[in-house]
Amino acid sequence: MEYLIPKIEPMPKAQPNHLYMVASGDLRLSANKTCWPAQSKMEEKIRIAFQKEGKIVVRAHPFDASVGHGFIWNQRMGMDIFRSIPPEAPIIIPIAVWQYSYHLLAGLRDHTGPILTIANWSGQWPGLVGMLNLNACLTKMGISYSTIWSEDFTDDYFTSKIRQWLKEGRITHDTSHVRDLNISKLPSGARALGIALAKQLKNDKAIIGVFDEGCMGMYNAIIDDELLNACGIYKERLSQSALLAEMRLVSDAEALAIKNWLINAGMTFKIGKDETTELTENQIIEQLKMYIAAVRIADFFSCDAIGIQYQQGLKDMAPASDLAEGLLNNTLRPPVFHRETGKELYEGKALPHFNEVDECSAVDAIVTNRVMTAMRLDPATTLHDVRWGARYSDNFIWVFQISGAVPPSHIINGYAGAISVRQPAMYFPKGGGTIKGECKPGEIVWSRVFVVDAKELHVDIGRGTAVHLPSEETNFRWKSTTEEWPIMNTILHGVNRDQLMARHRSNHIQVVYAPSEEIADEVLAAKAAMFSEMGITVHICGDVKVG
Repeated sequence: MEYLIPKIEPMPKAQPNHLYMVASGDLRLSANKTCWPAQSKMEEKIRIAFQKEGKIVVRAHPFDASVGHGFIWNQRMGMDIFRSIPPEAPIIIPIAVWQYSYHLLAGLRDHTGPILTIANWSGQWPGLVGMLNLNACLTKMGISYSTIWSEDFTDDYFTSKIRQWLKEGRITHDTSHVRDLNISKLPSGARALGIALAKQLKNDKAIIGVFDEGCMGMYNAIIDDELLNACGIYKERLSQSALLAEMRLVSDAEALAIKNWLINAGMTFKIGKDETTELTENQIIEQLKMYIAAVRIADFFSCDAIGIQYQQGLKDMAPASDLAEGLLNNTLRPPVFHRETGKELYEGKALPHFNEVDECSAVDAIVTNRVMTAMRLDPATTLHDVRWGARYSDNFIWVFQISGAVPPSHIINGYAGAISVRQPAMYFPKGGGTIKGECKPGEIVWSRVFVVDAKELHVDIGRGTAVHLPSEETNFRWKSTTEEWPIMNTILHGVNRDQLMARHRSNHIQVVYAPSEEIADEVLAAKAAMFSEMGITVHICGDVKVG
């Protein structure tokens, strides 16, 4: 018998002083074309910076005039491009935009040379968010990498770090703000509560409803069942097509009743008539049908939390999910009733929603909800993107932002301080409104669950303060990022800018409010104890009095 033996082409050899550059982008053509100029300018600055160090930067893939950008925009393209890159060569990945990490993961998994991810310090497009996501994906894969960021790629910090990378193949950052949890140092009451809640969770078990997995290439946001189940949490795998089908069973009258409830609560909708550029009545009604449908599906499967992917597939079929998501995360929200029995579903309770089906956030949301409920505190929680930040007065103040999925209780004046405006057409072709507002000042506990080496769950947890800034500064921050989205201006306690960037293992960060510093410490302690008892390795970050 004759066999067709495939011919394996040899990989190219690395050339001295050559660095290879790849750029991952969005899956959406509209975003890639709009954001390409910022990426192109960043790449030129980086090329100059490395040329000054005597290195030749080789872009591994050209600008494609047929699509109007030079990004890698799908997984196969990434695989093919990495076939032309010597596996032992140093590789740099500049990121000025949100990017789908899975476009690069196949190539990076097999790459043996040093890897450097670079972000531009800008709020214009979510480049910092994109880099943090790629870093988290590599952490989950167990792939070594280095990372750095800069405003103009000429500052001493950036220059010294790339020199270290060129010499040693690695970059070291100060992460002295992180320490492992010493559970014996937690307050006894909070420790006992956290342990009891974890035991209850493992005994009674929780269900997270996952409306399609793997949103926007976020490999880091998928937790393998064996890791998740060990915590007492199980997945109900749902389809977004089922969500659409359930939406069709919701009447216009039911959706209109929800809208009237929101208006009576003080919420404002900025409505126009142009479906392509403005928020319309029809878009709002569809969003509220999604809210009702999501609650009904969650009830049918007895879900403790749900996550809607939206960004792929559903974005071409329905308006944005963010309005529904923010309402779900609030305890005070429009009532939803069972279609047959008329019973109110999840009455008086938040139904935690993990934005972009981020399952690491789902774990955190369940822990947060149970701890806060047991402490008789508002359990409303959400994730934000670590979007950007800048100094104001004597402090570095972060801009945390997510596309509308913030519970109204987090916003100054609640529903009365919330305005719904149309989502950017670049990302949301079918429109839909946000829950826009400035997040209220107050004490917060922040945290992030993440996967290490595909076999361990870890969590970083710390304290912060959300602050109210003068309107001029807040508006500047909105205009520097995405004006349509809610904003949280935040000071992290004992964690500076570069420490968070060097350590944080996600594009997302989970937040919950506490009524005082003392109670925030108790919340942090109870959460830390619960995470630990669930088998998750806990790291305390920054100035934290407990643990």
